[in-house]
Amino acid sequence: MDEAIEQDELVELLAAGHRGADSPVHPRNVMNSFYWKPSFKLDTEREEKYLSGMLDTVVGPENYPGDLTTSDNWPGVAPGLTGMNNALSSKYCNQRALVDLERKIPILWIRGADDQIVSDSSFFDFGMLGQLGLVPGWPGEDVFPPQPMVGQMRAVLEVYRERGGRFVESVLEDCGHGPHIEREADVLDLLRDWLSE
Repeated sequence: MDEAIEQDELVELLAAGHRGADSPVHPRNVMNSFYWKPSFKLDTEREEKYLSGMLDTVVGPENYPGDLTTSDNWPGVAPGLTGMNNALSSKYCNQRALVDLERKIPILWIRGADDQIVSDSSFFDFGMLGQLGLVPGWPGEDVFPPQPMVGQMRAVLEVYRERGGRFVESVLEDCGHGPHIEREADVLDLLRDWLSE
């Protein structure tokens, strides 16, 4: 699987503190291509600071990306026991439990319209990669559909509202995965307005 090889390469480059931009999988290029909309450009000093922060990631099975286990089901892997990616897996984390909270705090959901990571068509999702033919052996949409991440989040928040909670979804156009970086002033305005209510 090419994407697994690329993930392994990214992890190795993170561990090595690689600052180059020789291939799409190098940390700098992953940051600039996926963490925000590719048309967004940081000034050089800020880019270097964010890259340094990215390269501070502790790499290994206990942190990033975590470990994994094999599976008889496509794509052949499943969440392991340790690491941040596994901690977010539904195997361990029931994010839908939010709707059952007794004290329902108001939720402001700020997201970029062009987010490539948290998306209903994310290239970080095996279902989408399989559907596009990038991961061989995809069993089809009825068995392993692309994960509708935005739709799922909205569905949970709508149930939250039905059960007495409140949420507002603020979508920033021309913005990727990092609204707080790409559209800092807009995010601050949204937060100020939200907190002043």
